[in-house]
Amino acid sequence: MVNFIIDAETLDELSTPPNYGLHPLTGDRVGTWLKTQIVEAHGVSINDLAEAFGVSRQSISSLLNGRAALSADMAIRFEHAFGVKAETLMRMQARYELGKAREHEADLAVRSLIAA
Repeated sequence: MVNFIIDAETLDELSTPPNYGLHPLTGDRVGTWLKTQIVEAHGVSINDLAEAFGVSRQSISSLLNGRAALSADMAIRFEHAFGVKAETLMRMQARYELGKAREHEADLAVRSLIAA
């Protein structure tokens, strides 16, 4: 058995999934990325997308304009319509949400429940 010593920075890099150029990590919601990289890139209107997905125009607009989070059901719809994997979209959504939560992590008052 071989033991490796890894510093915290390297461990963080290893535990961060690769981006593969899917999301620029600019703090934008996944819906904003979907709008520019998928919907607009394919020349699809919000009305046509809403009709194809069987949802309201308002729900699509809210997602694509960053006012709503991506749901698992909506991720599956995008997978069926455009071929982008729902799992990838949901990872992007989770990464966005965790990033937003980390912005106020210092404000959380939580005591450890693990014995030192």
